[in-house]
Amino acid sequence: AVLAVFGFVLSALYTGRVPAISAQEKEVVFVLFTLFVVVEGLRQSGLIARVAYQIDKGARVCLKLVVLAFFLSMLVTNDVALLVVVPLTLSLDSLSGGKKGALVILEALAVNAGSALSPFGNPQNLFIYWHYGVAPLEFLAEIAPFSLMWLALLGAAAAFLKTGQPCEAGGAPSVERIAWAYLALFGVVVLVVLRALPVAAGWLVVAFALLFDRRALRVDYALLLVFVCFFGIAANLQTVLAVELDHFASHVFLLSAITSQVISNVPATLLLAKFTHNWRALLWGANVGGFGSLVGSLANLIAYRIYAQHAGRQASLGFALKFMAAGYGAFFLSVGLYLVVR
Repeated sequence: AVLAVFGFVLSALYTGRVPAISAQEKEVVFVLFTLFVVVEGLRQSGLIARVAYQIDKGARVCLKLVVLAFFLSMLVTNDVALLVVVPLTLSLDSLSGGKKGALVILEALAVNAGSALSPFGNPQNLFIYWHYGVAPLEFLAEIAPFSLMWLALLGAAAAFLKTGQPCEAGGAPSVERIAWAYLALFGVVVLVVLRALPVAAGWLVVAFALLFDRRALRVDYALLLVFVCFFGIAANLQTVLAVELDHFASHVFLLSAITSQVISNVPATLLLAKFTHNWRALLWGANVGGFGSLVGSLANLIAYRIYAQHAGRQASLGFALKFMAAGYGAFFLSVGLYLVVR
C-alpha cells in the first residue's frame, strides 16, 4: 500500500495532474468492499470454520482439504480460503511436518486456480468482470480449462499424500445466528456482481455491519487503497505512453503473467487494463501470474507467512524454495495450456 501511494504521488507530480477515478472504477472498489465485509462477517460468525471442521473428519483428509480450498476460494476469495484451510492443515496430528508443508503448497495452488473460476473469487477477476462488462457464462467458459485442469492435477497429487490416523478434532466450532444474515447478504453481493441488482444494493451490507456487527468492518483497507492508487497510476501512464496492446493476445497474456511475478497479479491487472481491450488474455495472464513467485499473488504470501510462523525460521527457507519450485512448475505448465487452448 505504501508503494502504491508513492507511485500515485510520483505519477501525479510527473504528469502535473491528479488523475480522476471514473465512476466505474469507484463501483469496483465499493463492490469489492461489500464483498470483503460479508466474507469477514461469515468468518467472524464461525460458519466458515464449521464447514472446515466438517471436512476434517474421516479418510482422505488431504484430498478433501485441497478440494475445500479450491471451491471455498470461488465463494469467499482465495485469501480468506487460505486463512481458514492452512491453520486447519497445520493442526493435523495425522500429518508429518514435511507432508504438512507439501499440503499447504497444494492448497495455495488450489485457491489460485479455484478463485480464477469465479468473478468474485479474487480482486483481479472482479475488476476484469466489471470493467469489461463480461457476461457470466462467457467468463466461466473462458477460464474453465485453466481451473478444471488444476482441480484434477491437484486432487490427484493430494490423493497421494497419506495420513496416519484421522485427526480427532475437538468440539465443533460454534456458529452465531448472525451467520445466516450474512449468507443472505452474500447473495445480495453476488446478485450485484452479476448485475441483477443495482450497485446501490450493496449499501444494505454496509448498513447491516454498522448497525449490528462492526467486527465485519475490519477488512483489508490497504488492498482497497491499492486499487484506488493503481487506478490513478494507470490513468497517468495511459496519458504518457498512449500504447495499445491489442494487436497480439499473447503479448497481453505474457506481459500480465510476467508483470505479476514482480508486482503481484492485482496491480498488474489494474495497470494493463488501461492498455488493452482483450479481457480474455488479461484474465488468463493475471490468474496464471498468481503462480510462480511468492509475490505473484497475495494468497502465496499468506500461505508462506502462516507456515513460517508455525514451522519456524529454519524450516521456512526450505518451504519457500519448494513453494517457488512448485509454483513455477505450475506457471510454465499453465503458459503451455494457454498456448494450446487459445
